[in-house]
Amino acid sequence: MVNKVRVYGKAQNRTALGIMNAYMVMYPHATMEDLQKAFPNELNPDSGVKVNFVKAGDKGTDANWNGFFQKDDELLTMGDGTKVAVVSMWTKPSFDRLVSHAAQYGIEVAKFEEADGGGKKGSFRLEYLNGYVPPAPKKKIPMWVWIVLAVIVIAVIVILAMRGCREQQVVVQEKIVTDTVVVRDTVFLTQIEEIESNYNAAEFVQGKADLSESAKFVLHDLAKVMQKHPEIRLRLEGHTSAEGDVAANQKLSEDRAQAAVDFLVNHEGIDASRLEAVGKGSSEPKNADDPMAPENRRTEFIVLE
Repeated sequence: MVNKVRVYGKAQNRTALGIMNAYMVMYPHATMEDLQKAFPNELNPDSGVKVNFVKAGDKGTDANWNGFFQKDDELLTMGDGTKVAVVSMWTKPSFDRLVSHAAQYGIEVAKFEEADGGGKKGSFRLEYLNGYVPPAPKKKIPMWVWIVLAVIVIAVIVILAMRGCREQQVVVQEKIVTDTVVVRDTVFLTQIEEIESNYNAAEFVQGKADLSESAKFVLHDLAKVMQKHPEIRLRLEGHTSAEGDVAANQKLSEDRAQAAVDFLVNHEGIDASRLEAVGKGSSEPKNADDPMAPENRRTEFIVLE
């Protein structure tokens, strides 16, 4: 069965960016040269920009930098670690050529989705078809990690010379744990809190557990964070207000949490072992003074140790 990726987008140029992301998902070891061969400049001759791709740091080239996607989460990361910006100017004829051209790589484009509501950064999302599981890209260890490790090693050598081996092994363990906590707090906890807020803003239909398109876009943002940080494990807790039958509320909260987990696993390729779905019903209201309050109807994303 042929591997395929379907791209859903809310705008023409954002869908084009999604096509390039889909290609990098399917070919994570590709270089910028591979990308240029796969999507030659001839596909977009009427955009006003001479090339489809430019290195993120090359702002002084002949290419019009304002014609490229510039935000960090919009850049493509090549197999050699190079950051590449994708052209953001696509006319209808150029976009149609791109869609037709991308089909040879197993990439298809769905009809544009509604642009109102949903995640703030959810400009496109990818769906893996025919049971396709994308290859995991090799993780390149950032330079700052090597610098921190070098500093720790030097500190250990000095301390061992002064106080003895056994005592200093304990100090090293404490230092490493502290560094890990600091990195985790600053890198992704804030992102997950923001995504949780956006997800709860994309409300479910009353009494239903079906995900709205807006909720799917927010979950796509959550999947990107989990793919970037494979150490993350999450518990998704569903909560309801106290309206209605207690047993029905319990079942609804379980179904809503499980619907989010199923989407992350089946459509975003997140390993099921990294996710838990729990329903709390109306047993743990956020606003205990008003059990019927809307804020009690929520889903919480809890990072597991």
